[in-house]
Amino acid sequence: MQTIYKRPVIILFMLIGFLSMSVNSCEQLVKVPMSEAEVANGLREALTIGAVNAVLATNQENGYFNNPAIKIPFPPEAAGAMNYMQNSAVLRPLLNEFVLRLNRAAEQASAQARPIFTNAIREITIQDAWGILRGGENSATNYLHDRTFSQLYGAFKPDVINSLNSVGAQGAWQELTTAYNAIARLSPGLSPVNTDLADYATNQALDGLFTLVAEEEAKIRRDPAARVTELLQRVFAQQ
Repeated sequence: MQTIYKRPVIILFMLIGFLSMSVNSCEQLVKVPMSEAEVANGLREALTIGAVNAVLATNQENGYFNNPAIKIPFPPEAAGAMNYMQNSAVLRPLLNEFVLRLNRAAEQASAQARPIFTNAIREITIQDAWGILRGGENSATNYLHDRTFSQLYGAFKPDVINSLNSVGAQGAWQELTTAYNAIARLSPGLSPVNTDLADYATNQALDGLFTLVAEEEAKIRRDPAARVTELLQRVFAQQ
């Protein structure tokens, strides 16, 4: 009988010992001093993971179209035209097809963002590292956005234009607007549409990518399980 009762006690002490070791390991991890270079490298690593995951998520069929958070809608500047087209049996099928192709263009073009993001991430300096680490949930993403959006836009837009043409979105837009504008010119209550589709699609596609990067950053900040390397564990234990 003594042997039977001893086993749970032994197991209990083993569990207590294991938990104590785990707690001590976590405390040691937090207490390990971090150099500014290590913090900067950890932030670069976190943003690289977030950027790669964002590109992988968007650069596939329905990556934008089936994600409500980043799906590109009909251009809001042409909301009046959209409302009219939705009530037109002739134009409604073209409208639905156009929105699908618009998102297909973003899905196709997003592959080009990966090297651009990677180069931009390298620009994070040691001087900015601690401020980004302790600056809030999306501070690293915001830092990246503020310093690279114009560069990304200039490099990304030609690919979006090519994608719009290759998936037929540009042609669908011209077909839609030509048909609508012919009616609008004869109707006092309607205004012709002249939206820069490439500019709209580029901004929407980049906004979607940064939205996903921010989600990835938030995961790493909140969830220790998302810190998939020792460097990430050490850096984000300091925040």
